[in-house]
Amino acid sequence: MSLFKAASTVSLLTLASRITGLVRDLLMASVFGVNGLTDAFNVAFRIPNLLRRLFAEGAFSQAFVPVLARSRASAGDAATHQLIDAVATVLAWVLVAVTVLGIVAAPALVWALASGLDGPSFDAGVLMTRWMFPYIGCMSLVALSAGILNTWRHFAVPAATPVLLNLAMILAAWLGAPWLARRGVEPIYAMAGGVLVGGLLQLAVQVPALARLGLLPRIGLWPARVRSAWRDAGVRQVLGLMLPALLGVGVAQLSLLINTQIASHLAVGSVTWLFYADRLMEFPTALLGVALGVVLTPQLAAARASGDDARYSQLLDWGLRLVVLLTVPCAAALLSFATPLIATLFHHGRFSAHDVERTAFALTLYGVGLLGLVAVKVLAPGYYASLDIRTPVKIAVAVLIITQAFNALFVPFLQHAALTLSIGLGALINAAWLLHGLVRRGHFRPAPGWGRFGLQVAMATVVLTAFLLWAARHFDWLATPTWPRVGLLGGVGLGAALIYFGTLALSGLRLRTLLRR
Repeated sequence: MSLFKAASTVSLLTLASRITGLVRDLLMASVFGVNGLTDAFNVAFRIPNLLRRLFAEGAFSQAFVPVLARSRASAGDAATHQLIDAVATVLAWVLVAVTVLGIVAAPALVWALASGLDGPSFDAGVLMTRWMFPYIGCMSLVALSAGILNTWRHFAVPAATPVLLNLAMILAAWLGAPWLARRGVEPIYAMAGGVLVGGLLQLAVQVPALARLGLLPRIGLWPARVRSAWRDAGVRQVLGLMLPALLGVGVAQLSLLINTQIASHLAVGSVTWLFYADRLMEFPTALLGVALGVVLTPQLAAARASGDDARYSQLLDWGLRLVVLLTVPCAAALLSFATPLIATLFHHGRFSAHDVERTAFALTLYGVGLLGLVAVKVLAPGYYASLDIRTPVKIAVAVLIITQAFNALFVPFLQHAALTLSIGLGALINAAWLLHGLVRRGHFRPAPGWGRFGLQVAMATVVLTAFLLWAARHFDWLATPTWPRVGLLGGVGLGAALIYFGTLALSGLRLRTLLRR
């Protein structure tokens, strides 16, 4: 499978996940609106998500996938299977301990994340955190499975499984919430049950995919097997790499925690406005950055393991060109067209015009740093492939300090939207720093043609932005009825794509040649 085809597969399946996630968010916005209890749910949901990004998709994946790819390239499949069994054994037992500890410490976790919640909201947040905490155990094992399948270049199942979480939460909002309301129970609690069921479903579908490849991990249950797994050289290498990776990912998640804490002390609804802005921002970051990172990481690691420096640099060059080609117009859309997007998607039921304006303000400022947010997903694996996790960690620590300085400067004037601006500016600094390091070391040598390519993208983006600004101002997006508004948004989106790629074609950019490099 070519890299572009693999990346396209991951992107399309990720798109399905994001679309079902959007349906979930639309339903939640309509059913629950914006209030203290929705803030409580978003805080409670953020806790296992923070830990998932910290341990599962974060430090663990960054350490495990390069080691797994190197093992397969140098030691063969048999030794790699032994590594998988040992890592799975250690991971499973650690997850049992973490889950129990998290359930007990739920009040402290909610307080650390959002001490500004009022009494009833705080209590609801604690209860929902306890119900959802086992989700982190499911998702960590899903991350193990995804690392294995991606290394064997089977990308479809890991990319598709998030759809199951969204479907479980949709059913929880659609059927579970009314069922609880009829019994006098707060309906928002149904969403916690949906999260837990979704995590179990995601884990369940990994089993047949791994079994078909003969890669289903054998988890040791007896003390002798567990001790042997802890002593395994591959496990020790993964753990050694995880420590700096944990610090690096922890820095990013600490920034998110600080932002949630700040938002909980601002106007009621700030946490929820940021949540919906985050959800839309994750469309381009997941479809572009995450998809490219998933596909490139094992390939970059294999290239470094075999000493093929030319291929390593070519992979990075190809990934960065795709990032610029597809992220720059998305950033322009966020900067110029945020209100029509939010109005079309969320302005229904209890989601008011004021909520639209506040959410759109936060989403607009994400556009400032979108290029950095996506580029980091491609640049950081360039370091992980060389088993260098310390450098991205040091950069992340410095960027955290810079981001909080931005918060101190902007929050008094921009309120909740300052948090998205600070994240974006920090991401741009992070990406530039990572890129400078790769070039300075000679690991990445940009291929010829970047100047012409940049001018072509810039010209097409200017034309696109002019069209989007006209569409945003020409129509009354808040007053237009729902279905005509949806059709109008679809027409504008189609027109924007035709304008952007048509302008690129007129400028002489050969898109097919770029994609298949």
